[in-house]
Amino acid sequence: MKKILLLALIVAACIQFSAAQGIIVTGVVTGAEDGNPIPGVTVIVKETGTGVATNMDGKYSIEVPPDGLVLQFSFVGMKTIEIPI
Repeated sequence: MKKILLLALIVAACIQFSAAQGIIVTGVVTGAEDGNPIPGVTVIVKETGTGVATNMDGKYSIEVPPDGLVLQFSFVGMKTIEIPI
């Protein structure tokens, strides 16, 4: 069975500050075992409904409102992981 910690490696997480609209968070979702990028992972700002999916290279970019504190990463058949911003 694959390790449950699918999102243990979030590489290149960059936070860029934006004026009144919050911040843009970007990164790459990779597998814990092999480090390969994972396409199709859902990235949601917890309690806001704002979300995106990773592209074919496992990359994502999401605008986080000022009150957004946690990102949720989920993938079919794997445990959902929450990462504080």
